[in-house]
Amino acid sequence: MKNKKQHTKKAVVIEDEKVESNPPITEQESRRVFLKKLWKGLGILASLEFATVFFGFLLSGKKEDEGLKSKQIYDAGSVSLFQPNTVTAFRGGRFYLARLEDGGFIALSLRCTHLGCSINWEESKKSFVCPCHSSSFSIDGDVLNPPAPKALDYFPVKIVNGLVKVDVGTKLTRNRFNKSQVAYA
Repeated sequence: MKNKKQHTKKAVVIEDEKVESNPPITEQESRRVFLKKLWKGLGILASLEFATVFFGFLLSGKKEDEGLKSKQIYDAGSVSLFQPNTVTAFRGGRFYLARLEDGGFIALSLRCTHLGCSINWEESKKSFVCPCHSSSFSIDGDVLNPPAPKALDYFPVKIVNGLVKVDVGTKLTRNRFNKSQVAYA
C-alpha cells in the first residue's frame, strides 16, 4: 500500500507539473495583446474616416434638381434707396449692388477674377480696384485694367414689388458685361 500512495503522489506531482508547464499570462503579454487590439481598432476607425471623406468628396459634385434647389435670397431694400450711378456694399451678402446710369441693377461678386482677392469700390475713380495686383473693373464689372482675365462674377437680381432682391445662392460667371445681366424696376 505504501507503493500505491507514493505512486499517487507522483501522479499528482506529474499533473501539477503539467498544469505548471503552461506559464501564466504575464502582465507584459496582456499589455501586448491590449495594444494590438487598440492599434487594430484605431486602424479601422481611421479607415472609416478616410472612406467617409473620400466618398463625400466623390458625391459632392452631384447636381441638384433645379426645382428642389433652395435659393438664398437677400433683400437689398427699396429701389428708391439706390441712386443711379452708385454702388452699395453688402459684405454680409458677399456682393456689391450697382445701380447703373440707366437705372438698372447688377449685383457683383466681392472677389477678383484673377486670384480671388476682395475688391474695393473707389468712388473717386468710379471703379472697383483689386489691392492684390491692381486689376480694376468698371461699375458694371467689366475689366478696365488686367491681369484679371474676365469680368466680375454676378448674382441674379429681381425687382419684386419695388424691392431689390439678390439671389446670392447662384453665382454666375461671364467674360464681359451684357445688358441681359441687368435687372430693371
